Amino acid sequence: MANTTLGSKLLKNEAIRFVFSAGAGFLVDMGTFSLLYRNFLIEKTYSILSFTVRNYTLSFSISFFLGVLTNFLITRYFVFSESKLPPYKQFLRFISVAILGYFANLFVLKFFIQSMQLDPLIARPSAALSLFFASYFVHKFFSFSLSLRHHAAGTPHPKSY
Repeated sequence: MANTTLGSKLLKNEAIRFVFSAGAGFLVDMGTFSLLYRNFLIEKTYSILSFTVRNYTLSFSISFFLGVLTNFLITRYFVFSESKLPPYKQFLRFISVAILGYFANLFVLKFFIQSMQLDPLIARPSAALSLFFASYFVHKFFSFSLSLRHHAAGTPHPKSY
């Protein structure tokens, strides 16, 4: 009985649900990155539309957006399900934040690999984890329009247009 109560309390905690959601996206991202980098994109560079792209950058780009898609779906239906924004607005906001996150992650990833000489398989999760906390607040207040005032008071959030 105590385990059920504890489990119910944990599931009611939005931050815990967000950690779960982000964790699922993280696992998809890291698993895909590792598979692509180690097994499929084994050349050091690739030519894409006359640009030379390093294998870790291409692996990161694909894995990041698969992780984002996973994270959005879980976040939308499990974490911030009380949001009154239409799903398409949530998705557009989420993707716009993800694009900023993509470039922030890419910058940190390249810094870790090129300046600190970290292995890409160590640098990738390090870059992702270094930006985790900012992601929670940006998605809560921007992507899903849940203000602290309405959330803390337990009052329904007014419909946003």
